[in-house]
Amino acid sequence: MKFNPHDYQKHAAKFIIEHPRAALFLDMGLGKTVITLTALDDLLYDYFDAGKALIIAPLRVARDTWPTEIEKWDHTRGLSYAVAVGTADERLQALRKNADITIINRENIDWLVNKSHYPWDFDTVIIDELSSFKSHQSKRFKALRKKLPKIDRIVGLTGTPSPNGLIDLWAQYRLIDGGERLGKCIGRYRDNFFEPDKRNQERVFSYKPRAGAEKHIYRAIEDITLSMQTSDHLVLPPLTITQTDVKMSAAELEKYNRLEAEMVLELEGEEAITAVSAAALAGKLCQLASGAIYKNEDHEYSEIHDRKLDALEDVIEAANGKPVLVAYWFKHDLERLMKRFPKAKRIDSSKAIKAWNSGEIEIGLIHPASAGHGLNLQAGGSHLVWFSLTWSLELYQQTNARLYRQGQKNPVVIQHLVTKGTLDERVMKALATKDATQTALITAVKAQLTQGENK
Repeated sequence: MKFNPHDYQKHAAKFIIEHPRAALFLDMGLGKTVITLTALDDLLYDYFDAGKALIIAPLRVARDTWPTEIEKWDHTRGLSYAVAVGTADERLQALRKNADITIINRENIDWLVNKSHYPWDFDTVIIDELSSFKSHQSKRFKALRKKLPKIDRIVGLTGTPSPNGLIDLWAQYRLIDGGERLGKCIGRYRDNFFEPDKRNQERVFSYKPRAGAEKHIYRAIEDITLSMQTSDHLVLPPLTITQTDVKMSAAELEKYNRLEAEMVLELEGEEAITAVSAAALAGKLCQLASGAIYKNEDHEYSEIHDRKLDALEDVIEAANGKPVLVAYWFKHDLERLMKRFPKAKRIDSSKAIKAWNSGEIEIGLIHPASAGHGLNLQAGGSHLVWFSLTWSLELYQQTNARLYRQGQKNPVVIQHLVTKGTLDERVMKALATKDATQTALITAVKAQLTQGENK
């Protein structure tokens, strides 16, 4: 297929070429994969300014999306590539192919650096979903940081740079520029720009920006940061976001309230279910809101109600045969969904993705943590239902963007099943609150094409 880039795509590819250290905050659906591949092709074979490239991505994106995009476009089809996923032997075989581009899943960066014994020969690194490196304590961050002196070019791609606040930016930019802009130490970054927020005596659980800190942070990173939003550059089909309220019976709500108040739920004929901490309680309340609750560490569960299943059945019936994508969070959600809807299929493999996009699946089931990034599902449908919710703004937005993205031809409906009087309502509010921080960041460093073209 011939690639006819939009002006913003030309600008973004040029930005990668002109900035050896770059962070691209590209809203979902803007085509970050083809933009990056276009820049890599130029760097490898026109400018000869890159030798071998390593692309780090979520597993399914590494396995499915990047290879598909390389083979899709006429101008990138000549690039040789190898996909280093699977067993250790399969990964090593891929590394030894000496391809222009090696694609690896982010979980295996620690293996590549510390265990594979493969001599690092990548001078260019692309981090797809840069925000997954936001923890400076993670193995993947520590492993990649070791190789920074050997990397000439590094590009970070994400649509959600700070899903939990500006504190997330430090580790990401520590990889991009080695700490030049936000500092080499997380402690100094916190001291300079943040102050304790939630705490328990001496223990600090979260930080909030000091007055004026946002402007200083934005100014520090703006020279190597390009931010673009879908609303500025694409005309997408209409998007409708709805909430369907689900009501439990008085007896079911009484069980919920008792668990919330006493952190213990006694079910007839079964051992009492206990939440040992506030975090555990929140998890169990979210489970109960969706209709079931784990009884023990073996993931045995008790079903409390079918209210959301009934509501989802109404939604599917109203769709009248049109495909519906359903996002779930708990394993018992999946089991109950499969039992209620025998036609439902998990979207968890290359084969399933192809089947969904070919219109062969009427009810698709996805877990945000495994299908939230990079997968193109817009060809298979335009209706997404959140059966159970997630606290993670990043996974929430990325999952929505599987359907609401470039190439979607139909109006998109994103529907939330929210159980009244439960934690579901607070989760919805929390997602909206987190979004304000992230939107401020993206807006502050948003690219103006006219400015970029006049430089």
